[in-house]
Order: sequence, then C-alpha cells, then structure tokens
Amino acid sequence: MIKVAVVEDEEHIRDILKKMIERTEGFKVVSSCGDFASAISEFIKNRPQVVFMDIDLQGESGLECAKAITEVDPKVKIVFATAHSEYMANAFEIYAFDYLVKPFDLERIGKTLTRIKTFSEAQENSDAYENVKEEKLLIKGKEEINFVDIGDILMVERSDSMSRIVTKNEVFLTAQSLSSLEEKLDPVQFMRCHKSYIVRTDAIRKLEVYGRWTYTVRLRDTDETALMTSAKYDEIKRRFE
Repeated sequence: MIKVAVVEDEEHIRDILKKMIERTEGFKVVSSCGDFASAISEFIKNRPQVVFMDIDLQGESGLECAKAITEVDPKVKIVFATAHSEYMANAFEIYAFDYLVKPFDLERIGKTLTRIKTFSEAQENSDAYENVKEEKLLIKGKEEINFVDIGDILMVERSDSMSRIVTKNEVFLTAQSLSSLEEKLDPVQFMRCHKSYIVRTDAIRKLEVYGRWTYTVRLRDTDETALMTSAKYDEIKRRFE
C-alpha cells in the first residue's frame, strides 16, 4: 500500500483529492492537513511515500514546505496541486514528481497515480536485485573506476558539484549525485542526515550543536565531519531509543 499525504488549505478540496486518490487501488491517504507546520509534523509521524502539495497554504509557501519535507526524506514524491501554473518551473527545481493544475481532472490524477505505482514497483524490484549483489559500490571518477567496500564507507558529502565518499583510509571523488549514491546504500546502515550529507549511523561518535536547527556529526576513524538537521536528529534518537 502506497501511503499518501494531502496538504491543501481548502478543506473541501482536500476531501475531493482524498476521494480521487483512494479510488485507485493500492493507495491510502494517511494524512490530510492545510498548513505548513501540520504538514511537517504529520509527515514525520506518518511517513507517506507521496505528498500532494498545494503551493499557497494560507499565505505560506508550499514550495518551502516541500523543501522541508524532502530534507526529512529525499525519496518522497511531491505532486504539486495548484491553480497557479506559473510556479511550475520552481516546483520542478524541488524535483517534483508531477504538477497538477486546478480544477482537478480525475483522469489526469489517475495517470499520475499510475506513474507513481509503476515507479514504486520498479524501485522495489531494483532494491531486491541490489540486495543480492556483492556489497561494493562502483564509484566513477574522472580517470578511473573504483570498487569500494560499502562496509568501509563512513560518510558521503556533496560539495562543488562533486560527491566525496569518505572511508577510513581514502577519499573518493565522483560526479555521481548524492541521491543516486543514496539509492545504492542500505537505509538501515546509512542516513541522509542533511541535504549535503549521508552518514553511516553506526559510525556516529558525537553530535555537537552547530546552529538552531543543525548539528555537527563527528565520526569514528576520521576527522571529517558532517551536518545533521534537527528533524534527522529526532529520527536518529528514535532509532537508538
């Protein structure tokens, strides 16, 4: 069952969207709310795989709300639903899965849900295949290709259009995106703790306050540090409680 959240400031439109979505087999609306703060708290609580997001939330920005949600879970699929087509370019900068313009068309929503289901099934098959592969990560550099033991990776950092894969003894550079590398790492062992960082959870040695909403992550076997958002701090607390 694919879990869906609906974030829309007009209650009757929320109800319409919920009915449209749940008419499609395999989908369940687990959260329905109309403002920024509720959207974030409900997302953390219910962890939907898909969010239908209005761009104007009682004067608050749905685009900013979507950015905050993708900080919590970069894999979430955001479907923007709005009367304002002029925001489409900005929406896709946040890696929107789709963009629906009001008034909603049942057939159009059906096509979006079908695409989501197809994508999710393909991802599940890919994950199953990855689980039986040897535990190595292929890292493409400018002049070489390295096969790195996943068990040696401590963190990954995205900086200056490059990804840095840090192990105990070496640092590997690649143009591969952080998201593409994240997909190849076990989410039980690794966490996307910040938009620019992935860390190995059992390598975390200490967290230090860095700012109001951020922590510095210190790891074993390296002097390299990462950053962690407050939302991810709450998540990792739950993991170890």
